[in-house]
Amino acid sequence: MDKVFLLEIVTPYGLVVSSKVEEAYIPGRQGDFGVLPGHAPLLTSLRIGEMHYRREKEVHYLAINQGFAEVTPVKTTILTDTAEPAGEIDLKRAESAKGRTEEKLKTLLKDDPAYVQEIDALERAKVRIRVAEKAPRE
Repeated sequence: MDKVFLLEIVTPYGLVVSSKVEEAYIPGRQGDFGVLPGHAPLLTSLRIGEMHYRREKEVHYLAINQGFAEVTPVKTTILTDTAEPAGEIDLKRAESAKGRTEEKLKTLLKDDPAYVQEIDALERAKVRIRVAEKAPRE
């Protein structure tokens, strides 16, 4: 059996990752899951979260938004609104977004339709901060 599979991460802005990898760890809506070469076919929805994959003993981290994953024994495709590699995240901007969102949430009632959007925005900011802190230091 092959020791790698093709991982593709696609956003509306283009292809973010297209690489042969040894494993991937993905934030599914029903729970996080790992993918290895030869994985059983699977189609699932994704939640806002942190994902990583390993290529040639090096781990790469990304912050991803909601979307979908299609897993086959030889290829995994992630379709998501956004996918940001750790090294491309502006940590100060993410921290600022977290602060703004926390302040906005203080003024909203839980039954306000905007409340759910702000909760998602807060989760995105937290994930971006967590992932940015894992970026390789130069």
